[in-house]
Formats: sequence, C-alpha cells, structure tokens
Amino acid sequence: MIKTIMKRCAVLMLCMVMTVGLFGCNLSVNNGKRIVRIAIAQSETHPEYLGLVAFKEYVEERLGDKYEVQIFPNELLGSIQKTIELTQTGAIDFAVAGTANLETFADVYEVFSMPYLFDSVESYKAVMQDTDYMENVYESTDSSGFRVLTWYNAGTRNFYGKKAINTPADLSGMKIRVQQSPASVAMMQAFGAAASPMSFGEVYTAIQQGVIDGAENNELALTNNKHGEVAKYYTYNMHQIIPDMLVGNLKFIQGLDEDELKVFKEAALKSTEVELTEWDKCVEEAKNTAHNEMGVEFIYPDITLFKDKVKNMQQDMIQKNPSIVDIYNHIQKVNKRIGEEK
Repeated sequence: MIKTIMKRCAVLMLCMVMTVGLFGCNLSVNNGKRIVRIAIAQSETHPEYLGLVAFKEYVEERLGDKYEVQIFPNELLGSIQKTIELTQTGAIDFAVAGTANLETFADVYEVFSMPYLFDSVESYKAVMQDTDYMENVYESTDSSGFRVLTWYNAGTRNFYGKKAINTPADLSGMKIRVQQSPASVAMMQAFGAAASPMSFGEVYTAIQQGVIDGAENNELALTNNKHGEVAKYYTYNMHQIIPDMLVGNLKFIQGLDEDELKVFKEAALKSTEVELTEWDKCVEEAKNTAHNEMGVEFIYPDITLFKDKVKNMQQDMIQKNPSIVDIYNHIQKVNKRIGEEK
C-alpha cells in the first residue's frame, strides 16, 4: 500500500514537471541547480542503485553548484519501457534499461538476447569493458533521442519457478515470463515453454496467482524482488548474459559543456566500477538468503541439454538481422581469445 502511494506521488510529481514545462516554467531547477532525474526499476539495495549513488556523489562533488541528482527506484516513474520514452522526450534525464528494452530503438541490441552468446563471464566482461568498441554501439540510438553512457552487470539469466527444472523437458507447457524481446520469445519456444512478456514489476503477483509458472533472471530477483517467496526452484542453465544500460537524454548530454560532459562520463564509469564490485557481493548474499531463509532450492543441470535446444538460433538471428553481424563476430573473437588464455 505504501509503495503504491509512493509511486502515485512520484508519477504525480513528474506529471507536474511535464505540465508546467509546457507553460514555460521549469521545475527541473531548484535553488539555481538543474535537477537531474534518474529512473531505475530496482530497489535501493540493488547493486545498480548503489552504482547510481556513486554517480550522484561524483557529479555533485564536482558540479554541486550546478546540478542535483535525484534517483527514483522501484519503477516509481513507470515501467522500464516507459522510462526510456520519458528519457527520449527529456521528461527525465537518465534511465536504467536492459538491452532487450533497447531493441525497439536499435536492433543491434538484439545480439545480447542471443542464447549462449558468451562462452564465459570473462568473455562478457572483456567485451563490455572495451569502451572504444562499445561506444559505436552506444551511439546507435542517437536517432531515437538517447544514448548509452555505461553498462551494468546483470549476471547470468536462469530459470526459476514453482517446480524444479532439471532438463528442457521440464519446461514443456510452462508459462515463463521473459523480457519483451522477440529473441527471448523465440528462445522460450525453442525450449518448449510458452513465453509471457510482461513488466518486471508484475512478475511476483503473476507467479503468486498462477498467471505464469516462473520466470528467468539473475539471483537477485529472488531476494530484492522477493520472487523466492513464490518460486522455490532456481536452475543454473545460464542461457543468457545480458547487461543493463544507463541511457541518457541526447539533448541533455549534448548540452553539457566540455568539462561537464567529462564529469558525467567519469561518473558513469565510476558507477559501473561500484556496481561490479557490489554485484559479486550481493549475488552471494542473495543465494544464502534465498536458500537459508526462503527455502529456495538451487539446481545445477547439464547445460549442454539446454544449449542443444537453441543451437540453431544464433545463425537464424544473424540471417534475419544484419545489424548484429559485426558485434557477433567481435564477440566470437573475444570468446576464442579468452578460451585460449584459460
């Protein structure tokens, strides 16, 4: 009830900002400071939120006379897709979004929905930390009015639900929530399950009420979002490694002077550094809490059984979407290099 009231108040405040803006006043300025609003779907204990706190502190320490950063967690300003749209229009300045949400605006991001794209977490991090290469990807949404500033680790995506999933056969007939991505829907069909795209904030109730049988996400969903209360089995099939992105309104970014832009870019990198450190700690804590306090059983299946079910998807996706060919080939080179180094 309290969360609902908070969300309504936040949305009302945002509507006031947008409405007053139409009449020439600007509620984005407070005591002479430009208010910078950031929306995130996660809670205040999530590593991404902690990274944004570092972002806020870095900006305000260096530009505190000009900017005040405000962070809105828990989908207070709407679903992820909605906050991307708000960032596009400039109603807010930044939002954290999964790459699946960005596919609508730049189809190069579809590559991250490809199952078993990365051979290892090491390969994944090597690709994402190659700032020079990723900058080309980040600029792909300029025509849509926003640009990615940095990435956050969202871990490996695995299945969890009301019943144990030991093999792909166990998924048959199950309704599984997936991100709103055509590739994720096709992946679930290949696994033999029914895909149910929906907002992340709806998942708990949907599992609880039997609208869906489970979902797929990282371990933090069990504890931060309390999905472990309604889903007691978590299977490490590791079908995707998908980053989250910090997207910023393009006009805001391009309106910064050289020194300000440098600070905001440095703040973004600092937020990723903090998020990566916090991520590893939070995952271990989440696993312990989910198992010991929520009664979640962790299952370690034969991953090759799952890989076999989707082995044709990579080439199918490449043929249908030429925009992902370059980054796909780049990732395969990194996979090979990291594999040889091990």
